[in-house]
Amino acid sequence: MAATAAAALTPATPLRFKPYSTLRFLSFYSKNPISPRLFPPLPRRPVSFHSTIPRKRCFCSVISAALQSGEMKKTEFPEKKVGEMGNTVGEFRKKLKIADIKGGPDEGLNRVGQTVVVMGWVRTLRVQSSVTFLEVNDGSSLSNMQCVMNSDAEGYDQVESGLIATSASIWVQGTLVASQGSKQKVELKVEKVVVVGKSDPSYPIQKKRVSREFLRTKAHLRPRTNTFGAVARVRNALAYATHKFFQENGFVWISSPIITASDCEGAGEQFCVTTLIPSSREAADSPVDAIPNTKNGLIDWSQDFFGKPAFLTVSGQLNAETYATALSDVYTFGPTFRAENSNTSRHLAEFWMIEPELAFADLDDDMACATAYLQYVVRHVLDNCKEDMEFFNTWIEKGVIDRLNDVAEKDFVQLTYTDAIGLLLKAKKKFEFPVLLVYFLFKPT
Repeated sequence: MAATAAAALTPATPLRFKPYSTLRFLSFYSKNPISPRLFPPLPRRPVSFHSTIPRKRCFCSVISAALQSGEMKKTEFPEKKVGEMGNTVGEFRKKLKIADIKGGPDEGLNRVGQTVVVMGWVRTLRVQSSVTFLEVNDGSSLSNMQCVMNSDAEGYDQVESGLIATSASIWVQGTLVASQGSKQKVELKVEKVVVVGKSDPSYPIQKKRVSREFLRTKAHLRPRTNTFGAVARVRNALAYATHKFFQENGFVWISSPIITASDCEGAGEQFCVTTLIPSSREAADSPVDAIPNTKNGLIDWSQDFFGKPAFLTVSGQLNAETYATALSDVYTFGPTFRAENSNTSRHLAEFWMIEPELAFADLDDDMACATAYLQYVVRHVLDNCKEDMEFFNTWIEKGVIDRLNDVAEKDFVQLTYTDAIGLLLKAKKKFEFPVLLVYFLFKPT
């Protein structure tokens, strides 16, 4: 097929290029050549293709079958003018996702009777004597779409042959009906199913729960689990809400560099970026004396890629400060790296950091901005990721929804350091570190 497609794109009359042929080819059909004096355009002539090879081909069997059966509407393109090549790109349309079907207040009951297409991956498969149940998930939500399939459905032979198995990607068409089960309001009565990609019989993630340690060894499959899928959706919502909050309040987003020569006020240990050490697999076998040195025995950074030491950024603050002196209110939101050799939950080698910089503002303005931002993004997640947050509340950390509701709804109080120590001293609790010791070690000067 590849050879045939290549032949279909081969001109019947070969194009002979002279020096500077690349630039001439770019101006082949140009009305305004790049430089008429240096690179005059080639004479315009029609390019004919082999007439024995059809110009339009459909490489997707699913789409091809749907077009032939009339289930999908063919994209209408305007008529081509003489001398033009190619077709107009079709309109981009949002796919119907499981979250769109089941995400409303009635959980899909308003769509009962509609014929829909669901595309996703098989989570579970239960074959019974008279009916087969497929749980399909497309990643748009935590919940699956239960697909009920009888033996007379088109494509049922793929179930019998074992092609449809856990993790297989499938295309399912059917009618939404009210579910007889208690776990969902609607289900899909399957009329047709097509296997888009089959699953390996050794697929390691089954319905039973697996440990996170095991998932570390199957990193490419982790997003298909409930936990990692929910984390990805919540993180996506947080990133969206972050940009939305600052954009609605007149901030300008600054894309600060990831590779930098500055240490940003010594915020943390840095990862060095260098080409002096051989890259890829050669690094493991490269001797230390392969690194160039100066006469004094120091590393000769002049031979490095940047001609001086360079590092992964520990903060975009310095860049944000310079832009704030020109654009007033700005913020950075991007990856940050710290080479601190501390294996705790509060020390990460890589994370994303948000750093707003406000011009013509004081400490009270900073605190008001931080409070408003925190409450905004928390409320956004609670309102838009209810299913995922309920999953976290049940399986990951009980009570997390109540605590986040307190953050979003209650007022924040401003305290001095001394007042905070006073409240801790009055608290009838035993702390791991004595309060007075903490006060004398960290009291402001």
